[in-house]
Amino acid sequence: MPTESELVQRATQRDAQAFGELYQRYLKQIYRYIFYRVGNATEAEDLTEQTFLKAWEAIGRFREQGVPFIAWLYRLAHNLVIDYRRTRHQAVSLETACDTMDQAVSSEELAAVRLDVAALQQAIARLTPEQQQVIILRFVQGLSHGDVAVIMGKNEGAIRGLQHRALESLHALLDRND
Repeated sequence: MPTESELVQRATQRDAQAFGELYQRYLKQIYRYIFYRVGNATEAEDLTEQTFLKAWEAIGRFREQGVPFIAWLYRLAHNLVIDYRRTRHQAVSLETACDTMDQAVSSEELAAVRLDVAALQQAIARLTPEQQQVIILRFVQGLSHGDVAVIMGKNEGAIRGLQHRALESLHALLDRND
């Protein structure tokens, strides 16, 4: 199995098969990231495809420079989500996420989660866009502080601070609703 670097190198030379392998490797992660930002499966699918189309169009200009290919894809996806929100002004729908995403939980667990969905959705929507992004990358995508730092173009300490402030804000917002 070729490494990411090998695939990227081939893709930058317009090797469609190599780019196809990168697409297969990262499709689910990019879709999940976008889905949790826009809350609509159809829109997430469209934005995911746009992300990979933009990546294919710009792949010849990609330079690794210590930044993984997936970080570049996340940045492309992030920019598309920002454009999407500017034109549609829609918030993430966690209720839709519960309905759409494949969840391996019992009906009792799902019912318990749904009780807090509205409050959590409102709280997340009140966070800054950067705080929303760090929460999604860390807790939905499960990325490390280092990976989030690379994706967001910040140092790891800044990401830890941003995450801390985001969690404090969420806690305060949710406490007000109790």
